[in-house]
Amino acid sequence: MKVKVRSGDTLWYYSQLFYIPIALIIDSNPSVDPNKLKIGTEIDLPGFREVDYSIRQGDTFWSIAKKWNIGVDALLLLNEGVNANGLQIGSTIILPSRVVSPIVNGKQAYHSKILGEDIRNLKKIYPFIKIRSVGESVLGIDLTEIRIGTGKKKVHMDASFHANEWITTSILMTFINDYLLSLTNSSPLRGIQAMPIYGGVTVSFVPIVNPDGVDLVLNGPPSEKRKELIAMNRGSTVFTGWKANIRGVDLNNQFPAKWEVEKERKEEKEPAPRDFPGYKPLSEPESIAMAKLARQENFDRLLALHTQGKEFYWGYEGLEPPEAAKLAADFTRVSGYESVRYIDSYAGYKDWFIKEFKKAGFTLELGKGINPLPLSQFNEIYQDVLGILLVSIYRWY
Repeated sequence: MKVKVRSGDTLWYYSQLFYIPIALIIDSNPSVDPNKLKIGTEIDLPGFREVDYSIRQGDTFWSIAKKWNIGVDALLLLNEGVNANGLQIGSTIILPSRVVSPIVNGKQAYHSKILGEDIRNLKKIYPFIKIRSVGESVLGIDLTEIRIGTGKKKVHMDASFHANEWITTSILMTFINDYLLSLTNSSPLRGIQAMPIYGGVTVSFVPIVNPDGVDLVLNGPPSEKRKELIAMNRGSTVFTGWKANIRGVDLNNQFPAKWEVEKERKEEKEPAPRDFPGYKPLSEPESIAMAKLARQENFDRLLALHTQGKEFYWGYEGLEPPEAAKLAADFTRVSGYESVRYIDSYAGYKDWFIKEFKKAGFTLELGKGINPLPLSQFNEIYQDVLGILLVSIYRWY
């Protein structure tokens, strides 16, 4: 929601008038000097939408403000030029409407176009979030990062490395939306206040690492690759078992952390729906982009969301730091998921992250069943994993 600066207005005044943390207003307006506001400058106020209201018999700004539980000056600010003492029946004014419900609908087949629409809508309502492309898929779809917070501590979360595990994107986007609602409405998540986290921790999200693969599973093959992909899929036109990227490479077997071991023991020696680690590590644009992101940002923690098993993995060759064990204990306590330190599987993003940076990395296997997990599990999965996601960003040792 946008307002225009009047004589005497300050960002602090707007924060008090609309009950928005001032840090969120400042971060929503990075090109504005908060100490030198100029009359007429447009200011983005996060957490609100503008809604039209048609004047009825007997309405005044004061009666409307009382009915909608908003300040009279909020109406004056949004309705510049309207004569508050001469409202005309049937004329339209603007009301500030606080956003209190999620706009992300995670309970759907969540492909890359839905993600793009949701990110654009979130950016309109929450302009303090930072959006950028960290790379592209084989087919040229942006790998979009959403960044929330300003703190020195950095946590990264990602989803849908594997195509038929797309429900992880639904879960992660739902968490992002709930976190944003908590920030702008000062409403705790599981009893945790979000604003202290915002100022202390920067959270990086890449909701779909493998957009081509997710779109393939949910929407079928693109026409120009249909014949090639059906052949790679053993002649089947059903792609629900597909985990790889569009070139038939398993992106979570692409990282230089005992990649040679995985290459030798994998049955797949050429592009396939799953389990082919590529002809060399970091051969795919998606895995290259994710490695580059981690190197550039030097994250303190990493969580990669997968399905399934109701467990999580957190060790690699004894290189994991002591805090990883403490976090693992907390994750089990808040979720009931089984903690597995070592597993005979390598070359994953989490493995490489621990090897490269000696920091806490986790692969979360959400839910239980056969991939792709059904949306009927969504609520249960989200409630289980919510505690883990929160612990990962507020608990520091």
